Parts: sequence; structure tokens; C-alpha cells
Amino acid sequence: MREALRAGRPLNKIMIAEEASPSFFRSIFTLAGERGVPVQKISRSYLDKLAPGIVHQGVLAMVAARGYVEVDDLLAGIMPGVEPFLILLDGILDPQNLGAILRIADAAGAHGLIIPRRRAVPLTHTVGKVSAGAVEYVRVARVTNLVQTIARLKEKGLWIAGADPAGPHLFWDVSLSGPLGLVIGGEGKGLGRLVKECCDVLVSLPMAGRVESLNASVAAALLAYEVVRQRRLLNSGVPHNRRL
Repeated sequence: MREALRAGRPLNKIMIAEEASPSFFRSIFTLAGERGVPVQKISRSYLDKLAPGIVHQGVLAMVAARGYVEVDDLLAGIMPGVEPFLILLDGILDPQNLGAILRIADAAGAHGLIIPRRRAVPLTHTVGKVSAGAVEYVRVARVTNLVQTIARLKEKGLWIAGADPAGPHLFWDVSLSGPLGLVIGGEGKGLGRLVKECCDVLVSLPMAGRVESLNASVAAALLAYEVVRQRRLLNSGVPHNRRL
């Protein structure tokens, strides 16, 4: 474990048995803190369930299905003359949703995903499996503070559109064709208050039925392909929606 941390191997989380001696794992806590890897204390019995038949000495690590990149790497990898299109996820907890959104990002030509380090599902093997291979092609940045990241993206010229059921503008009435960061909220809770306040515009999906919102990955698909539609119209010379 210590060597994996020293080598910079991408780890989603470290779990340590509550009964473990603090002095024994002090160096792990220190190294994990230096590398921004969350550490969670859980019961040894639960640790045993996570790793049946494995001698774990009271500590386990969740290894990322693929390594993360920095936000600047996402932007640097975009071809000159191409408008950036990033998808930011605020508190997606379901690996099925994250895997599906990776597939959507790949299909719609997004230049990468940005996810928070805490209170969100990381790139687990389940996520990779659900993504049907998209995890190998869509680069993912994992950040400590999503609000600060949005502020940085705005400084770099990206327009930030957040998906919110109470958003005052229908998504097809807003211009999504320029440099864009599209923010999708987590299951049930949606966008956090501070994230909403950072968005340039909040857009909603028309809901004619009795349910209040769509699944996060479904909403992501609709919005991502509206970006595709508007960009194709713009490239063909057809007037597009104005920014509000």
C-alpha cells in the first residue's frame, strides 16, 4: 500500500479497519493526505466482506479502472480551432450512471469529464464495465473543489450551463455551441447550491408527466446531443440560439 502511494498509482480510496493500531498506519494516512487520496475507517468485518479470503492486514485500496488526468490536460488535448466541450458531474453516486455518461461523452464527442473527489462515485471497475469501453477513450479529471474548478474554466472562456429541473430556460432555447462546460447534478439532489450559483445559465428539460426529473444519464444524453445539434447547425451556417 505504501509503495503504491509512493509510486503515484491512481487510487480511488483507502479503507482501514477501525480496530487497526493508529501508529501502524500513520505513514499511510500521511502519504494518502499528500496525494489527495480519501481514507475511510470501517469495521474489520466489513473489510473482510469486501475482500473475502484475502489477507489484508486491515487495509484495502480501491484502484481506479483508469488513471485520472488534470483539468489543464483536458483542455490542452483539444485540437486548435475546436471549441471545448466538457461534462462536469456534481455528486453522481451510481456507478451505472457514471458508466453510461462516459459512453454518452464518447459518443457526443465531449473532450472529457470532471468529477469531484468526494461524495461521488470514482472510476471503479463497475463503471468501466458499464461504459462498454468508453472509459479507455474519455479522459476524466478528478478535482477537490468543483466550484473552484468551474471558476477556473470560466476564466479560460468556457460558458457553464447547469442542468436543473427548476432552470428558467428550456435547454434548446440556450446557445450551447461555443466553449462549454455542461454540469449534471447527482441522483435525487441535483446540483448543489454553490454549483448553481457558479453556472452562467441554468437549463431545464420539459416534463409533461408526473415525475419531477429524469435519470442523470438520460438528462446528460439529451443535453449532450443538443450540443452536437447546435454545433452542426453552426458549422453549416444556420443561425443558432443566443446566449442568455
